[in-house]
Amino acid sequence: MLLVATCLFGLEGLLGEEIDSLGYKRIETIDGRVTFEAPVDAIARCNIQLRTAERVLIKLGSFKAFSFDDLFEGTKRLPWADFIGKNDAFPVKGHSIRSKLFSIPDCQKIIKKAVVDSLSAKYNIRIFPETGVKYQIEFFILNDVATLMIDTTGNGLHKRGYRAVAGAAPLRETLAAAMVKLSRMRDNVIICDPLCGSGTIAIEAALQACNIAPGVNRRFAAEEFKLLNASAWTSEREAARAAVREPLTRIYGSDIDPAMVELANENARKARVSHCVEFKLADAREFVSPVEGARGTIITNPPYGERLGDLTQARDLAKALGKRLSDTVPSWQMYIITSDELFERYFGRRSDKRRVLYNGMIKCNLYQFFKPKK
Repeated sequence: MLLVATCLFGLEGLLGEEIDSLGYKRIETIDGRVTFEAPVDAIARCNIQLRTAERVLIKLGSFKAFSFDDLFEGTKRLPWADFIGKNDAFPVKGHSIRSKLFSIPDCQKIIKKAVVDSLSAKYNIRIFPETGVKYQIEFFILNDVATLMIDTTGNGLHKRGYRAVAGAAPLRETLAAAMVKLSRMRDNVIICDPLCGSGTIAIEAALQACNIAPGVNRRFAAEEFKLLNASAWTSEREAARAAVREPLTRIYGSDIDPAMVELANENARKARVSHCVEFKLADAREFVSPVEGARGTIITNPPYGERLGDLTQARDLAKALGKRLSDTVPSWQMYIITSDELFERYFGRRSDKRRVLYNGMIKCNLYQFFKPKK
């Protein structure tokens, strides 16, 4: 079976590494998605285990589509009846990029009609009640090649279930998990987020430190599908829970807003990591290591000046934060994400490496500092 895992732009490499670690074979990687070959039970495993993916989809096929006739005939040839029953719902949505077929509503109508024709030939009916299980059809047309898929995830994988409420400028959980992965968490090296907001980075770090699968406590669309029985999901959840371990490091978060600290603590309880993550009220401009003499890593998401406050305030904070961290923890590694292209100037030092990532639709740089400031 061919599966497609989607992700935020810039995370394809990390997602591919996760797929490799689960033992599946990568077939193709393009912007925002990785196609791989795996058995059917991988649907459960990937939804439960993948930290940087947004969705897991079943790929039914790809074909060239220069016209609506091409789109109709190519769609109709795919094995829809292998998945969709005569009472099931099958809404259509998708995207088209750099292709002749650019009207999304028209593509939706053509694909819907083609699927109806395909299912009619199988079930010998023309009217489908669509009252049963929902099979969300997704299309992606890139450079005149149409790919048709069925979504197995439902609510996006970034919705872990612990963050019902977030701050004013939330960082997506999958991006926070990616930042933690890129920091190469080390045993007995503490993790700190001095601008923690609702606690997303610290909680994702704690989930990784404890080896808690991000999707183990939520449900997925494919749990209703006929191709994968309930025992597959049960066994994957049992295996995930059996793999939980005691963390070998501590995680700390702090924020100047007492409401955010309270929310972060509540989110940590929901994520079941409150035993290894600690949140407190503190001003990042007065940061000190929560453990005297400890080795540490800063992973944080300061205000961008786009969704919180204004750019001047964000840069003033960057300047104060850079000076404080250089004075108090000069040998610590730091991973800081922001959309401000001049962040290094105001932070007071050049990064050792930068990586372009996207927080939703906002283009950002992850500034990585490995070496002590000279």
